[in-house]
Amino acid sequence: MSTTTPAPARALNAARTTATAARVLRQLRHDPRTVALMILVPCLMLFLLRYVFDGSARTFDSIGASLLGIFPLITMFLVTSIATLRERTSGTLERLLAMPLGKGDLIAGYALAFGSLAIVQSALATGLAVWFLGLDVTGSPWLLLLVALLDALLGTALGLFVSAFAASEFQAVQFMPAVIFPQLLLCGLFTPRDAMHPVLETISDVLPMSYAVDAMNEVLRHTEMTTAFVRDTLIVAACALLVLALGAATLKRRTA
Repeated sequence: MSTTTPAPARALNAARTTATAARVLRQLRHDPRTVALMILVPCLMLFLLRYVFDGSARTFDSIGASLLGIFPLITMFLVTSIATLRERTSGTLERLLAMPLGKGDLIAGYALAFGSLAIVQSALATGLAVWFLGLDVTGSPWLLLLVALLDALLGTALGLFVSAFAASEFQAVQFMPAVIFPQLLLCGLFTPRDAMHPVLETISDVLPMSYAVDAMNEVLRHTEMTTAFVRDTLIVAACALLVLALGAATLKRRTA
C-alpha cells in the first residue's frame, strides 16, 4: 500500500479558484439535464404556482415573493450536493487535494461556479415572476433579485456541506428532509413565526430561510430598503459564508 503525501494547503488564490470554477462549469456543460434542473425548475414552479392561484392573484402576491427565494435554495441544494458527492466518490477531490490546491480554493471554486449559475437562475425566476406572471411588489424588483441570489448561494453552500456526510447520491437526497424541510415549515411561509409555539419560534430564529422570507416580505411591503431588510440579507449572506467555511473543514485528504 502506497502513501500519497498531499501538498500543503496554501492561502486562497484567485487563479486557482477561477481554474477550479472553470473546470466545474466545463463539466456541467456536458450535463444539460443538471443545468436545466438548476435554471428552469424554479421558473416552472413559479409558473405553476401562479395558475394554481389563478382566481386569487392576491394569494400569489403574498407567497410568490417568498417562494421566489425558496425555490432557488432548494434546487441549488439538491444539485450541488449531488454534483459534489460525485466528485468525492469518483476520487476527483482526493486527486485535486493532492495538488497545490488549498481547501479554500476548492470550495471557493465550486461556490463561484454554482454561484454563476445561481445568478442566471435567480435573474430568470425574478424576471418571470415580476414582469410576466404579474407578481405585485411594493419595493424594487432588484431587491427581490438580491435576496433570490443570496438564497441560491445559501443552497449551494448547504449542498457543499452536506455532501461530506453522504456515501451515495441517494443519501444526499435524503438530507433534504433533514436540512430543508424543517426550514420550509418554520420560515413563516405558512403562518407568521410569532404565531407558532414559542419553542418552534425560537428554533425558527436560528434558521437562515426564516430571514430570507422576512427579507422578501420587506420588499413586498415597503417602497424603500428598510433596516430590517438589510439585517435579514446580511444574516443570510453570513450564514452562506459560515456554511462554506464548514464545507472547507469537511474536505479531508486521504491516503491510498
